[in-house]
Amino acid sequence: MINEDAVCFIKYKDDKPIGFAQCQLRHDYVEGTESSPVGYLEGIFISEENRKHGYAAELLMECEKWAKEKGCTEFASDCELVNEASLEFHIALGFEEANRIICFRKDI
Repeated sequence: MINEDAVCFIKYKDDKPIGFAQCQLRHDYVEGTESSPVGYLEGIFISEENRKHGYAAELLMECEKWAKEKGCTEFASDCELVNEASLEFHIALGFEEANRIICFRKDI
């Protein structure tokens, strides 16, 4: 099944996959945004030995380009509060922090 609202980009080095970025359109409210749909970075990963070479930035640019082509004017993402590396990545690539939340759960 093809989902026109989601895409995954894979980064190759020497014909071997070293990372990916997955994004999709979110039509529900996205924290800190004012439009809909919003391009949303659902996940991004670069193998440890290939980090700090700009590959994640390249993947992010592909995601943003795709979102623009889908009519988005905003792009968003998230990370866990304790994930300092992800926070640094997002800030370095032009994201601004929109909010911090704590999620709760319980057995019933």
